[in-house]
Amino acid sequence: MSEYIHKSHNVSVLMYHFVCPAKYRRVVIDDEVDQVIRETCEEIEKRYEIKFIEVGTDKDHVHFLIQSVPTYSPQKIIQRVKSIIAKEVFAKCPQVKKNYGEGNFGQTDIMLPQ
Repeated sequence: MSEYIHKSHNVSVLMYHFVCPAKYRRVVIDDEVDQVIRETCEEIEKRYEIKFIEVGTDKDHVHFLIQSVPTYSPQKIIQRVKSIIAKEVFAKCPQVKKNYGEGNFGQTDIMLPQ
């Protein structure tokens, strides 16, 4: 589960639940795309102060449960995550690129914990 993040002047436990449907709710997430998404999330964890607690996929959307530091706004977190994942998916799974042309991978519904 989540852990406390200790910084020099604060301790935090910020968790966000993001739901990212594929654009036009197209069915584009198969086992290959799911694997690319999970591998990319592991790489994002190494580069940024973002920890993926859970990543769940369905055929037309992805759920992220993310823990991060207070210096990253929810918008910045999902902007980084989606842009990096979209680039990797388009590069490694060309069949997805055919469905979208030059467009982006999806929209975002932000659900903050209560």
